[in-house]
Amino acid sequence: MTNNPANTSSSTGAERSAEASAPSPTFSPLYQQIKALITQSLESGEWKPGEIIPSEVELASRYKVSQGTVRKAIDELAADNIVVRRQGKGTFVATHTEDRVQFRFLRLWPDNDVETGHDSRLIDCRRLRAPAEIARQLEIKAADPVVLIRRVLEFAGAPTVLDEIWLPGSMFRGLTMERLAEHKGPLYALFETEFGTRMIRASEKIRAVAADQSVAERLGVEAGFPLLSVDRVTYTYGDRPVEVRRGWYVTTHYFYQNDLS
Repeated sequence: MTNNPANTSSSTGAERSAEASAPSPTFSPLYQQIKALITQSLESGEWKPGEIIPSEVELASRYKVSQGTVRKAIDELAADNIVVRRQGKGTFVATHTEDRVQFRFLRLWPDNDVETGHDSRLIDCRRLRAPAEIARQLEIKAADPVVLIRRVLEFAGAPTVLDEIWLPGSMFRGLTMERLAEHKGPLYALFETEFGTRMIRASEKIRAVAADQSVAERLGVEAGFPLLSVDRVTYTYGDRPVEVRRGWYVTTHYFYQNDLS
């Protein structure tokens, strides 16, 4: 059988086109690989929140890389608020019990730039089956158990934020209204110390909304009052979603500040 040159040419061209469009292997920089290895050790609990991690020299020896490579990896971990450097003491795993990171996901700031404290007033805490949308965001099965916390944050005595917080029930067994009422301090510190879940990063969607009747009553405003709606998904190590938070903010005397870089 005689080969058809046109078919041969077409086939060769198709093969070349496929080769040209095939994805090339990608390789992350060495310091990024070391960052990932350190993060794996944090995720496994080798170094717990508040504990010191090995020195750069020790880590360089452990991973058989240069000290400069380790330093660059730790620089990024510090920028991500996963570790904290302390001059003359070493590098420590960041913890939500520290003042500098306690409220790093709370972005509300007064118009006069004078920071005031706030009080948390619990509405309820209950276990229920996950609604489909919450399950999707938490990457669990629909109807899996979840914990729902509702609370109001009061700034200068005025209701300012209504929070609706959804957590995976399997990770937060034993979280009750009584335990929340006993705790003094940010919720993330409680989640970290008693449930072993550290919040690493968050992704938010923000929009302007009009208060419906139920939200208006909780915040002491009229139905239809303009509010800022903040939908947040918070992640722990390994980019695993562990919290869905829906918040409604009264911004009459406050603004929402987000620093971009």
